[in-house]
Amino acid sequence: MTDDDNADRLRRLDEQIARLKGTTGKPETSRVEDHHSQAQIAWRMVTELVAGLLIGLGVGMGLDALFGTKPFLLILFIGLGFFAGVRVMMRTAEEIGKNAGDRPAADDEG
Repeated sequence: MTDDDNADRLRRLDEQIARLKGTTGKPETSRVEDHHSQAQIAWRMVTELVAGLLIGLGVGMGLDALFGTKPFLLILFIGLGFFAGVRVMMRTAEEIGKNAGDRPAADDEG
């Protein structure tokens, strides 16, 4: 047997295995990878919300120190930072929802 014969036999065997499994050569995604991607999405959203709050806190404290209006601008900009963070989170959720339509749904086995 030559190397070409072995390569041909191996290719046919791979095709037969794929046909019996019912796959067409698509790479299978593991549940672990899906779990990690969900965790990454969650951390991204938490980071966006906290970033909005911290930016609002910093701007509010800075303007209060500059103008001498101690709690007023701090409270105002923390609220604005919170709403900005929620808005960015909603935009991210919408983007993820659009991308989820492109992927095949995961089965709930096991």
